[in-house]
Parts: sequence; C-alpha cells; structure tokens
Amino acid sequence: MRKLTAFIAGLLFGLGLLLAGMANPKKVLGFLDLAGTWDPSLALVMIGAIGTAIAPLAWARQRTHSVLGNPMQLPAKRELDRRLIGGSLVFGIGWGIAGICPGPAVAILLTGHWQILVFMGAMLAGMLVFNALENRQGQRT
Repeated sequence: MRKLTAFIAGLLFGLGLLLAGMANPKKVLGFLDLAGTWDPSLALVMIGAIGTAIAPLAWARQRTHSVLGNPMQLPAKRELDRRLIGGSLVFGIGWGIAGICPGPAVAILLTGHWQILVFMGAMLAGMLVFNALENRQGQRT
C-alpha cells in the first residue's frame, strides 16, 4: 500500500509540474527574468501550491504518525544557518542557469534531451559531494 501511495503521489506531483509549466525551462527562465519579458504565471502556481499545502501541513503538525502509520517527520529546526543559506544559493543559481529544478528534471528525464541528462548528472554529482562533505564533517565531531 505504501509503494502504491508513493507512486500515486509521485505521479500527481509530476503531472502537476508538467501542467503548471514548471518542466519547461523557457517558462521558468521567463519567470526569473524580472528585467526582461517577465512571465508572472509561475507566481500564481507557487501561490496555489502554498495555499493548497497550508491545511494538510497544519493537520500533519498535530499528528505523530501519518495516515499509513509511519512516524511523522517534520523539520524541527527553524533558524537560518550557513548550510540553509548556502544550499538555497546553490539551488537558486542552478535553477537560474538551467531553468529547471530537480522535480521537473525527473519528470522530463525520459524525453532524452541532452540538457536534462547533463543537469541530472550535475545534480547527482552535487549529491555525492554533499554526502562526502557530511561524512567528513561527521568524522570530525
């Protein structure tokens, strides 16, 4: 049941990204181009996503277990630190350069466009570097 639920959630997420235009790098870059021909439509997508998430998140905060019985794992940390700011900067710079972020990249991976394959390779390399740095940090403490 958990795998089916995860599959359905992933399918809905991917379809939502495709329908919203988040998987189209030109649309994303148009949204990020504030000084040029700005396309505000993705701001509406983001507002809709935030509005849709408010009630389920409030519900989740009141629970210790998910509907399927897994422990609820919500972030407890609320302060800004170097890791959060640095990660946000790296993510934002990558999003601005490529016009794509990890969710949509996975959703359009099978299109075979070489740019997506390069992006996914760079993303996986970044994950490996992060894990290596985390392991190195853990060995010091």
